[in-house]
Amino acid sequence: MLSPDMKSNINKLWDRFWSNGISNPLTAIEQISYLIFMKRLEDEDNKSKNNARLRNEIYNSIFAGNEDCKWSVWTKYDSNKMLKHVRNEVFPFLKTIDGKKSLYSKYMDDAVFVITSGSLLSEAVKIINDLHITEQNRDAQGDIYEYILSELRTSGKNGQFRTPNHIRKLMAALTQPKVGDMICDPACGTAGFIVSAMMHILKEHTSDKFIETDEQGFKHNFVGDQLSKDDYETLLNDTFYGSDIDQTMVRIAMMNLMMHGIRNPHIAHRNSLVECEKEKGKYTLVLANPPFKGSINKEEIKGKFSITTTKTELLYLDLMCDLLQTGGRCAVIVPDGVLFGSSNAHKKIRERIVDECSLSGVISMPSGVFKPYAGVSTGILVFTKGEPTEKVWFYNMEADGFTLDDKRTFIDGKGDIPDIIEKFHDRENQDFSDRTGKCFFVPADEIRENDYDLSISKYKEIEYEEIEYEPPEVLYNRLQSNEDDILSKMKEVQEKLGECVVDK
Repeated sequence: MLSPDMKSNINKLWDRFWSNGISNPLTAIEQISYLIFMKRLEDEDNKSKNNARLRNEIYNSIFAGNEDCKWSVWTKYDSNKMLKHVRNEVFPFLKTIDGKKSLYSKYMDDAVFVITSGSLLSEAVKIINDLHITEQNRDAQGDIYEYILSELRTSGKNGQFRTPNHIRKLMAALTQPKVGDMICDPACGTAGFIVSAMMHILKEHTSDKFIETDEQGFKHNFVGDQLSKDDYETLLNDTFYGSDIDQTMVRIAMMNLMMHGIRNPHIAHRNSLVECEKEKGKYTLVLANPPFKGSINKEEIKGKFSITTTKTELLYLDLMCDLLQTGGRCAVIVPDGVLFGSSNAHKKIRERIVDECSLSGVISMPSGVFKPYAGVSTGILVFTKGEPTEKVWFYNMEADGFTLDDKRTFIDGKGDIPDIIEKFHDRENQDFSDRTGKCFFVPADEIRENDYDLSISKYKEIEYEEIEYEPPEVLYNRLQSNEDDILSKMKEVQEKLGECVVDK
């Protein structure tokens, strides 16, 4: 989703890192993340100071006693002094900004700043300044990670690509996160879902006078001025949780959350499928896009799940049911195969979601949503743990606001998304019996009779238009008439051509 100018700048930055020996994309992402974090930390510190003033609260700057660690200060040094200062002062400061005993400090403890050239650091600073990552386009930071990961050919296999921002916003809008929720993403990557959930809550508690609109019509600057002090503290400290198996992603996730005001991120470095016992029944909301097509050692998960399989996309669904409290909600992206797969594990996990949960929605997304990083067809399941399903609302998303080719060119950034959100929340008040439209209800008993198949094509009705043809003799007479007319016109043309020859 990056603009051509931003892509050009990222390519320059990538080339500089490559020519200076930093050729691993994940290493490059980590180092770029540190630099962006350094810049955004000051921006967010200033923003938090202004927000505190709006709430009539006292704010203690994160840079108190370390003013020379501000981006606006040290980036004015010459290249050699800049490198020495960042390596010896700024980077050690980054490791301890959340206290020496925090999770952030734990995972940052062995982080290494590998840039060894003052000129490289100076060039990187200039390019990052040119990216203009601000409040209006802060999600560009995540798009930068995604764009660089596209250079890593195995990224699709490892699941290291982000869910587009507008899809995350859709899932948050469907599940309505609120203050007091315990929100989890058990395969969080860069923590995009957690950020989207937080932004949704802040948006709901921000006065209209503070909300701004960018040039594409999207709203931002959600300051949460209508939140009480206690609710705001709850939101920042006791609401968001995540984990990831990749330590680089954990560090990036923590920095991402801290740049969004969460001073003490609850992000764990672990394999959630293996280390899940203590989390069961803890959360009220799960938002996730877990890895597809992965597998795991049988011995590591023995006795931990209700299904017998090593397919991660199925195990994560089972895990999410376990993580939720009774009444807890979930919105999760799954590959289409999960919706109709015929194995015992496929059927059993769908049976659990339909019979042990209230499956409220199945949204089929077009295959281009994750291009150019993956072309797999996907769907969104929305369910609540507890009462069994009575009926399921299906929606066939045809457009998401971007072209569905590899370029993913911006159209309006919305597509069917506003319609999905509106109709989903008003679904009980509308007649969705017509199965020839984009959305419709299917009774749970019918789904059970079809081996718990959740693919929309199983239930959507195709409306065929009957065409009436004229009798053969009428068609023959018309053809004969046309033939006679053509011959007559050809004769006229020949006669006129003959006259022209005589005149000449």
